Amino acid sequence: MKTVVNPFDLSEIGQVPEAEWDEIDAFLARAHELCEDRSTWMKTHERAAILEKVVEIMKERRDHLAFQIANEGGKPLIDARVEADRAIKGVELCIEDLGNVRGTEIPMGLSPSGDGRFAWTTREPIGPVVAVSAFNHPLNLIVHQVAPAVATGCPVIVKPASDTPLSCFEFIDILHEAGLPKEWAKAVAPSREASEKMVTDPRVAFFTFIGSAGVGWGLRSKLSPGTRCALEHGGVAPVIVDATADLDAAVPALMKGGFYHSGQVCVSVQRIFAHSSIVDELSSRMAAAAKELKVGNAINEDTECGPLIRPAETDRVADWVEEAREGGAKVLCGGEKLSDTTYAPTVLLNPPTDAKVSTNEVFGPVVCIYSYDDVDDAIAQANSLDVSFQAAVFTNDLKGAMHTYRNINASAVMVNDHSAFRVDWMPFAGLKTSGHGVGGIPYTMHEMTIEKMIVINS
Repeated sequence: MKTVVNPFDLSEIGQVPEAEWDEIDAFLARAHELCEDRSTWMKTHERAAILEKVVEIMKERRDHLAFQIANEGGKPLIDARVEADRAIKGVELCIEDLGNVRGTEIPMGLSPSGDGRFAWTTREPIGPVVAVSAFNHPLNLIVHQVAPAVATGCPVIVKPASDTPLSCFEFIDILHEAGLPKEWAKAVAPSREASEKMVTDPRVAFFTFIGSAGVGWGLRSKLSPGTRCALEHGGVAPVIVDATADLDAAVPALMKGGFYHSGQVCVSVQRIFAHSSIVDELSSRMAAAAKELKVGNAINEDTECGPLIRPAETDRVADWVEEAREGGAKVLCGGEKLSDTTYAPTVLLNPPTDAKVSTNEVFGPVVCIYSYDDVDDAIAQANSLDVSFQAAVFTNDLKGAMHTYRNINASAVMVNDHSAFRVDWMPFAGLKTSGHGVGGIPYTMHEMTIEKMIVINS
C-alpha cells in the first residue's frame, strides 16, 4: 500500500493500493478487447446516464471531496471547494457535449469524379486511453482526463500524482458506483518502471499527460507508433501592466493569479512587467497585500496559502529566491521559509533576467516584477523563453491591449484579468515546450474520438 500524507504537517491521511504490471497488463488486454468488439460498446445514452448519476453522487459528497482536495494537496479549503464545483461542472460538460460528438457531410460534387456519390463522417472512440496526472488539482484534472474518455466510450486507466491519489481513486469508485463497469475505468499507483510500460504499450490509442515538461516530452518520445497524445506542461506566465492600468483592479487580480494554491499552477502569474511610472506603486501594494496572506494548513478555514507539495520543493524555492537576491533582486516581502513545508509569499523587484525565478517555472509563492519603459522591450523579454502558455495585460488602452495580444507569445491573452483565469470549456493549450494538443472538456472529447467516413456511390 502507498501512504498519503497531508503536505503541511506530513501526517498520514490515507492509503492506496500499489499496482503491479500484471494488473495493468490485464486491464489493457481487456480494454483492447472491448474496443475491438463493437458489440460491447455502451450506447451514448447509457454513458450519459452513468455520468448523470456521477454528478448526483458528487454533489452529495461535495464537501467531503473539497476537504480531501485540501487535505492531500494543500490547496486552501476555500479554493478546494471551487475545485470540487468545477469538477462537478466538468462531468456535466461531458454530458452536454455528447450532442456535439458528430460528423459532417463531405461535398462530393466539386469535381466530375465525385458525381453520384454521397459522403459523411461519424465519430468513434479512439480506443484505450492512458492518463497520467498532476498533483495541483487532484480532482479536477482527473475529471478532465477521465470523464471525456468515459463520455466518448473509451476504456481508461489513470495514474494520479503519487502525492495526491485519493481524489482520483475516489472519482473512479464513484464512476463504478454510478454503473460504469470496472473494466472500463481503473486507477492505479504503479512503480515508475510499470508506469512507463503502461504509457508506451502498443495497445494504448491515446495518452494524456499533465505534469513536468521533462517527463512529458520524454514519454512522448517513447510512445508506440500510432499512439496519439496530449501534453500539458507549465509556463512562466508573463503579465504586462501599462501606465493606464487601474491598479485598484489589477492588484487583487494579480495577487490571486500569483498566490492561488501558493503559486502551484501551470499558468500562475510569475513575471509582471510594469511600466516605470507605476512600478513602485504596484510593487508596494502587492508586497503589502502579500504580507497579509495567512499561511497554514489548507484544511483550516482561514488559510489563504497552503504548503508546497513536498519539503524538497520548499527548499528549492528558497534556493531560487536566494539566488535572485544575491543577483541584485530587491525582496519586498517574504523571501524565507516559514517551516519545512511552507514558504512566505514573496514579491521580488527586478531580479536578474537570467536567474531561475526569471527563466523557470517557480511553482511556488513567488512573483517577480520588472520595470520597463518600452512595451516592446517588455514583450521581447516575455517572449525570450522556450515556454508559452497563457499571458495577461492590464490596461485601459484598447490599442495597447491589441498590441500586446498580437505580439506576445501565448495561446491565450487575458485583458484586465490574471493569467491563471480558466473556465473548463475553453481551449487550454501550452505552446512551444509548454505542451502539445488542446485541453478543455469539449476539445479533449474531440481528441478522444476518430472521424470515420462513408462514401456511397448511388
